[in-house]
Amino acid sequence: MPVLPGYASGSGPTVSEAVRTLTALGHDRIAVASYFTAPGRFATECAEAAPGVVAAPLGAHPAVARLVLHRYEQALASAPLSHPAATVGV
Repeated sequence: MPVLPGYASGSGPTVSEAVRTLTALGHDRIAVASYFTAPGRFATECAEAAPGVVAAPLGAHPAVARLVLHRYEQALASAPLSHPAATVGV
């Protein structure tokens, strides 16, 4: 099963162009999987280009929150601090 990139911004190919390419190749069941962290203009435009299944933004998923906190803790542990720092957990 082919996977083609489609970009919400930049030089392309756009999501619509990728969908058209897959359709021209004879595929009639096309899903759009994105890595948007929140709803908004780009997520909406990509969803509108999808002829079928479309992934929802990832931001509300607990795994995304855990990943962000993990990366924050890694950065904090590896960054030399010249003064005491305060950390706020969200």
